[in-house]
Amino acid sequence: MLTIGIDAGSVATKGVLYDGKKILKKLVVPTGYSPMKASEQVYNSLLDGIDRSDIKKVIGTGYGRGVMDFVDKRLTEITCHTRGIYSLNRNIRTIIDIGGQDSKVINLDEDGNVANFIMNDKCAAGTGRFLEVTSKLLGSEIEKIDEMAGGVEPVNISNMCTVFAESEIISLLAQNVSKESIAAGILKSIANKSVSMLSRTDIVEEVAFTGGLAKSKVLVEFMESILGKKLYVAEDTQIIGALGAAVIAQ
Repeated sequence: MLTIGIDAGSVATKGVLYDGKKILKKLVVPTGYSPMKASEQVYNSLLDGIDRSDIKKVIGTGYGRGVMDFVDKRLTEITCHTRGIYSLNRNIRTIIDIGGQDSKVINLDEDGNVANFIMNDKCAAGTGRFLEVTSKLLGSEIEKIDEMAGGVEPVNISNMCTVFAESEIISLLAQNVSKESIAAGILKSIANKSVSMLSRTDIVEEVAFTGGLAKSKVLVEFMESILGKKLYVAEDTQIIGALGAAVIAQ
């Protein structure tokens, strides 16, 4: 029995083909200007070489789920992230997820259901968009920020508003502060913002970190240092919502 989960986020659209036990295919593409086209691209790619009649159900999630006219059901990313991470690690009771333009903290009960959650979708502070904009000021791609920031003492970045942070970084560069220290400072500021958000709810063991920013080992290290505990980071942190959708579809 095969199912598909597609998570259309603001920055990336993710898809998973699942057989009830393991992921058979996974795909991540840029969402770009059209979540509809990105979702269709992912859907068609997952179906490549598969008989459509073998697919039991397709579930869509993420902010772009409303435009997926090919899915059987649409669910919130809160529900799908919860089920996705629980399918990988049943000990998880708290999730911090940092997406392209929002952040969320979710508490799970022992059965993997959503017990509580808080969400920051009013401001891009501390999100993937924030890191993308600030990284470009340093002449770096977001994927290479760890290369700059690893093992470097971070400079203090006091502003988390993207606009004000840009001005602060430009000022630091004018003062000949190294790009490496600024890169580390950006990640440290995101870590502080994320832990602050975590502290607004119950931090119940174990804690998982999901979303594209969880790929940054330096960011994970900063967060663990501030929290004083290890974080569970899945092998592919971006597809957790899509995986959850596919698991629920089973």
